[in-house]
Amino acid sequence: MEAEPEVLPSFATPGKTYRVTTKDTVVLPCEVNNVGHFLLAWKRGIAILTAGSVKVSPDERFRLVDGYNLEIRDVQTQDAGDYVCQVATLQPLELTHTVEILVPPRIHQVPSGSQMEVKKGSSVTLECRAAGNPVPTITWTRKNNLLPSGEKSYEGAQLTLQHTSRHDAGAYQCTASNGVGQPATKEIQLNVQFPPEIDVEKSWVHTGEGNEAQLVCLVFSEPPAEVVWFKDTLRLASTERRIAEVRGSRNTLIIRKVQASDFGNYSCLADNIIGKTRQYLELSGRPNPAKFRSHTISRSRDSYNISWEVESFTPIEEFKLYFRKVPQGPNSQTSNGGGLFHYQHNNRRSQRRHDEDGQILAGYPGHHRGDWNDVILPAIPSGQYAQKMSYMIRGLEPAVQYEAMVQAKNRFGWNEMSEPFIFATKGNGQYAGGLESSPAVLSEPDLSWSLDGFKMKKDIIFPLP
Repeated sequence: MEAEPEVLPSFATPGKTYRVTTKDTVVLPCEVNNVGHFLLAWKRGIAILTAGSVKVSPDERFRLVDGYNLEIRDVQTQDAGDYVCQVATLQPLELTHTVEILVPPRIHQVPSGSQMEVKKGSSVTLECRAAGNPVPTITWTRKNNLLPSGEKSYEGAQLTLQHTSRHDAGAYQCTASNGVGQPATKEIQLNVQFPPEIDVEKSWVHTGEGNEAQLVCLVFSEPPAEVVWFKDTLRLASTERRIAEVRGSRNTLIIRKVQASDFGNYSCLADNIIGKTRQYLELSGRPNPAKFRSHTISRSRDSYNISWEVESFTPIEEFKLYFRKVPQGPNSQTSNGGGLFHYQHNNRRSQRRHDEDGQILAGYPGHHRGDWNDVILPAIPSGQYAQKMSYMIRGLEPAVQYEAMVQAKNRFGWNEMSEPFIFATKGNGQYAGGLESSPAVLSEPDLSWSLDGFKMKKDIIFPLP
């Protein structure tokens, strides 16, 4: 009888890749069918870890379990690689397992000290590098704010900011994540150096004698600026009545018990190592601009009761009212478009022409001066901060739109011209221009002036119901 051929060994399990994190334990199986008298061995590269039942490797973390399975305890990053279970046949059989170590992300490169400084207008690149397996993804965010681009986040190792401004300063966070463990985060504080920038809370401040006034400059700068106050060209020092106060970016000049000599032009000057900036303010006893309080629509076809209110700490002496038909036609424009008054402004003060009494003169449009009617009205003493006035205009045309402006004068001068006010007379059951009626404001009779064919007389004008 012929001998039966010898059955050769074969592996019962295939090779595969094992992904484990550091400090974990992994078992690499090596199950062999028909192993017979053949010797088994574990190898890693050229190093022999086990031969038969003998452990060759001195590393105590390696051992054989449940037959010929290789256990690796307390896995480290250096344990990554290929492990081969070999059967010592004439032509050796090999089974290969791959160990891949999953490593949580770790950020290893950010700017020194996590602080960066850049001058306004220049570009800066924030860089963040990280290690880990799989390769981490870097995401940029800004603490308590959006990125300068307006986006919430940006993905990439480098974040470049072009033409930086003070609004780009802040804490930027780079976050590295790869799905293993917790994401790693580092913070970079970006400081943008820039010359002072000043916002004026009110460029024109109204007050009265005996009151307290506050002039406010909001100063932003990096590094912080020194702020000094001037009246005209005179640098101001703190006194019992005049105090300079600083709270964060808010710089306030407080003037107590205001005197007439305190009125005038002031400026705040902010200076740091990058540059200096100045802003101008005016402290004035002149009245605030008037605000119209009457209906936009008259109940009459040929007259209109116009009323307004002016806030002034000092009694009003007189008013000047301007009114005319609203210009019609393609080449016409209301005073909103510059038809009545035109002022040149700069940071110091409004540039105006004045007559001998300090009256601000109107710059009438080229050939339309005759379109405007102006009436000077003596004020009615009221003793109130908000001083009201009404005026009955007669001799108007029905179903026509008119526009009006008004100025007020106290002993410190004329105020700025009011905003244009548009009103309309009644027509044949219609109102001009599609204006809608607004509610009456006056609640009691006001002594007022009326104009009938440009002849002055006093009337008692009752508010519209």
